[in-house]
Amino acid sequence: MPRIESVDLNLLAPLHALLEERHVSRAAERLHMGQPSMSRALQRLRATLGDELLVRGPSGYQLTPRAERIRAELQEALPRLEHVFSGEAFDPATAARTFRLAGTDYTVSVLTGTLLGRVFAQSPASTVLFSRWHHGVFADAEHGLVDLLIHGGTPPPPLRTRVLFEEGYSCLIPSHHPLAQRAALSLEDYLGCAHIVVDVTDGRQGHVDRRLEALGSPRRASVTVPYHAAAAAAVPGSSLVATLPTDFAVQQAVPGVTTVVPAPPEIGAMSYAMSWHPRLDDDAAHRWLRGTIVATLDGA
Repeated sequence: MPRIESVDLNLLAPLHALLEERHVSRAAERLHMGQPSMSRALQRLRATLGDELLVRGPSGYQLTPRAERIRAELQEALPRLEHVFSGEAFDPATAARTFRLAGTDYTVSVLTGTLLGRVFAQSPASTVLFSRWHHGVFADAEHGLVDLLIHGGTPPPPLRTRVLFEEGYSCLIPSHHPLAQRAALSLEDYLGCAHIVVDVTDGRQGHVDRRLEALGSPRRASVTVPYHAAAAAAVPGSSLVATLPTDFAVQQAVPGVTTVVPAPPEIGAMSYAMSWHPRLDDDAAHRWLRGTIVATLDGA
């Protein structure tokens, strides 16, 4: 039996046409080939398969038993092959895909609610799995363990990225704190505070601590927590300051208990993006998901 790598797959279409039409001339017309070319294809197929395939009889060509079996197999195999080469269609209304996302609790909070409502309205049988952020999450995306990352900063190659929005930082401060009534904090005042640091990666809070270290003014972490929500929860009743994305800080503030004050301008804003591996560039389901995220954040 010939191995697939030794077979000229260009003979597959002539084989199918010959077995369907049971006639060399009609098979040639079907594939817009000349009759001599189709005759040569038949000879090569006979040599490859070790079977006559078509045998002339009193009423025309007849299929050999081997040809009948091949014809039946091709009826099932060819549609699957056409599907392989034509690309995968994606209908969110009937699909049951699982989408694996990773992000910090802040980025997850930005995406949930409106986004999930839109996703399940359009694709009710699909599933969304959010996993926590950790130091090896970019490698997870590269190795196919995560489909889409929602994060701040720039991902390493070869990941693709699309910026989604930009967010500034504010400080969530106990209302009794001496700096709670300030219109804004100077860098000097800020560095003099007792800080809650959100451990995004390796004990640092990403953009915030990178900016401070670049300025030669690192802050001292009095408390380190794994989540932005935990940092906000630790502020009431303490003298601690949590540096959080502004919208998140405003959402977490409790009137009369905690106050939101803009962070020092030196910290600046951070761009948030979604990133994915290039192998998902043309996947119809993931293009739909990325488009849905963009439309949701754009308010479309």
